[in-house]
Amino acid sequence: RHKSLAILSDDTQHKGGDEEIIGAICYRGFPEMRFAEIAFCAVSASHQVKGYGTKLMNLLKRHAITEGIEYFITYADNYAIGYFKKQGFTKSIAMPKGRYHGLIKDYDGGTMMECYVHPSIDYTRIPEMLEEQRKFILDRVKLKAKSHKVVYPPLPKSFAPNLEGISRANEAAARAMAIPGVVEAGWTMADLLASTGASKDSDRQKNALKSELLQLVRKTEEQQSAWPFREPVDTTEVADYLDVIKQPIDLSTIEKRIRKGDWYKSRKMLYADLMLMVNNCKLYNDEESTYHECAVKLEKFLGSIFPEMVSNG
Repeated sequence: RHKSLAILSDDTQHKGGDEEIIGAICYRGFPEMRFAEIAFCAVSASHQVKGYGTKLMNLLKRHAITEGIEYFITYADNYAIGYFKKQGFTKSIAMPKGRYHGLIKDYDGGTMMECYVHPSIDYTRIPEMLEEQRKFILDRVKLKAKSHKVVYPPLPKSFAPNLEGISRANEAAARAMAIPGVVEAGWTMADLLASTGASKDSDRQKNALKSELLQLVRKTEEQQSAWPFREPVDTTEVADYLDVIKQPIDLSTIEKRIRKGDWYKSRKMLYADLMLMVNNCKLYNDEESTYHECAVKLEKFLGSIFPEMVSNG
């Protein structure tokens, strides 16, 4: 039996009309297995980006605890994955498969996501809880730090530190070190030099490449043909997979490698892994299969976002 939870507007002008409903979630509980499947979740277009989606989910979690629900399961389309991630959902399914297998339907093109509901957390009070934790941490810092006790006077307009013997490349760091309080705070010349100059340029280049590669992977994940590649192949279900495929790879593994920051040095290296993923799929699956068809379509898409690789053969 499905149940729905909705947030209604208190504006009397909207009473009884379509605009009275701000947002709603429809779910089906399986009490004997202590989980529920979210079938539908939406917020009115005129009320989006106002926090109602988070409020709706937190209200649902609080209510779920009263029903003994331990996990939420849902199938998210490409546009909803980001929202569910923000609400604590993950693509890694921790709930034993035996609890939900045969009870919920698989959806091609959707990504299965799960959220654990902690029975002792009041999800409607999360902002207050975070504020209390922040206050506690700052209070603990103040027991050791002196930054809230020692206040230095403003630098005079005539402030001009002695830079005699300092190389031009180190002048900016030397000026900073001469500011009262910098040395006392524990900074060293080496720290400041590491955050400026060539080191800073190198970090900028790395971050720019990381952002570009993440964007390319996100575009790939958004393709309708990408659903077989989002997570590693479950070798407990496909027992002979590793006998055929010697270098398994998937989009979630690739994304982790990018976030690590030092795996991919160029677009070419990312393209090589994405093509390995596609070719693995084509090698293992029959040409008539849906998986092989998805691999062919995704390979064509990769050619459109890596034109330099296709033109170079």
